[in-house]
Amino acid sequence: METLGIPTVVLTRREFVGVVNNAVSGIGLAPDIAMVTFQTETFLPDADLTPVQSRRQEFYAGLTQWSSTRVRTSSSRMLSVEDATYASALDRFNAQMIADLCGDSLPLLPPTVERVNWILRGSPQPRAHVLGKFPPRGGIATVEACAIALAMAGGRPEYLPVLIAAVEAFFEPSATGELLQATSGNPFPVVIVSGPIAKQIGLSSGFGMLGPDSRHPAGARIGRALRLLQQNLGGAQPGTGTMAVFGYMRFTNAVFAEDEDGLPPGWNLHTAERHGIRRGANGLSLMFANGAENIFRLSAKKESKEEEVVQGLHRIAQTLRVPNIHYMYGYSHGTPGVLVISSVIAADLAALGWTKHRVKEFLWTHSRIPRSDLQAAGAIAWMDNLEMEVPAEAKQLDPWPIAAKPENIGLVVAGGAHPSHALWLQGYSPRVIGREIALPDAFDQLIAEANTRSEGM
Repeated sequence: METLGIPTVVLTRREFVGVVNNAVSGIGLAPDIAMVTFQTETFLPDADLTPVQSRRQEFYAGLTQWSSTRVRTSSSRMLSVEDATYASALDRFNAQMIADLCGDSLPLLPPTVERVNWILRGSPQPRAHVLGKFPPRGGIATVEACAIALAMAGGRPEYLPVLIAAVEAFFEPSATGELLQATSGNPFPVVIVSGPIAKQIGLSSGFGMLGPDSRHPAGARIGRALRLLQQNLGGAQPGTGTMAVFGYMRFTNAVFAEDEDGLPPGWNLHTAERHGIRRGANGLSLMFANGAENIFRLSAKKESKEEEVVQGLHRIAQTLRVPNIHYMYGYSHGTPGVLVISSVIAADLAALGWTKHRVKEFLWTHSRIPRSDLQAAGAIAWMDNLEMEVPAEAKQLDPWPIAAKPENIGLVVAGGAHPSHALWLQGYSPRVIGREIALPDAFDQLIAEANTRSEGM
C-alpha cells in the first residue's frame, strides 16, 4: 500500500521487527516503516484487545506524520585486510565478516577478485546477469553474487551452474521462498541433481551423501553457498530476519545427486517424473524440507522376501502417518516429502514387481490419518481457518490422505548401497520446482583446468 502512496502502519509482534524491516526493504521502502508492536499474547485467539485500543494515537501518528522514502542502495565495496601473515589476515577477515553479519559463523574463504573471476568461468551468463531479488530483504542476486558466495564457501567454477539453477528455482514465486525465509519453522532447501553434471563435479549419491564427506565436497559447498545468499542477500539472520525457533540443517542445506546407475529397469528419475527433464540432461529439483528421519527396516529373518518388503513399506508409511500441519501447505500441488531409498532396496522392490508408482500408491494409501487424530491435533481447525491448499471436499475425507494424489510423494533412489535404511525428508513445500542446468562452453575443459589448479595449491 505504501508503494501506491497509501499511508500504512504495521501491527506486529515485538519479536518480528527484524522480519518486517527485511520485508519492506525488499520492496524498496525505508526499513523504519511506521510500526506499532505488541507482545505475542495480543495475537492469540480471544486475546484482550484493550492494549491495542489504548494506543490508537500511535496508529494515527503513523498514518498522518510518517512518510516513506526509497532506500538508497549502496554500491558494493571492496574490503582490504592486511596483516603480518596470511593466517592472521584470514583471522581478521573472518572477524570482520562476523561483525558485518555476513556469514554462517564458520570460517570463510576470502572472495578475492582472482578467486571470484575464476569461479565465474563456470557461468554461461555474464557476471552482471540478474537472477532475482532474494527475499525478504530483497538483495539483488546476480551471477557475480553467486560466485562470491561460492568463493566464501570454498567452491569451484564447475559448481556454479548448479548453484545458479538452485537460486533460479528458489525465486520461483510458487515456491514461496519469501515465507520460508522468515518463518518460525525450520525449513531448508533440498536440491536433488540429476544428469552427467553430478558425476562431473563429484556430487555424491552414495554413502554419507548429506555429509560430511571430504571426498565429495560439492554438495556441502553448493549448499553452504546457497545458505550464505539466503543470509547475506535475503537477510535471514536468526531472530531478526528469520524467526526459526530451532533452525536445522542450515549450514550446508541438503544437496545430493540421484543414483542414476542404481535405478532398476523401468524406474525413472525423480527430475524426469516430476519436471519432465529428460534423462541424460542436467537438471535439479528444489523442495523445502522441515526435517529428516532415518527409518530402520531390517527384517527378523523369518519372513519371505515379499513379506519383508511389505513390512518395510508399512514402517515407512507409519512414519508418514502423523497429523503434521506442514503437509497441508503442499497438499494439492506440492509434496508431503521425499522418500530416499538405496539402490539395494529399489532392486528388491523391482524384482518383486514393484514400480515407483505402486510404491507411492502403497505409501499414500497406508499413511492416511484418521480424522479423529486430525481433530485432536488441531489440524482440522488449521484447514478451516487458514489459506491452505486443501479443497473443501478433501477436508471431509476420513481417513485423510497426506497428499491429494500418490504422485505428490517424492521417491528418489540415492544413498549408500545398504538394505536396512530409508530416509524421509519431511516436506514444507507448496511447490516442488524443477530447473534444467545450463553449462558454459567447454565445460569438460574447465573441470580439467580446475583440477590442475587445485592440485598445484
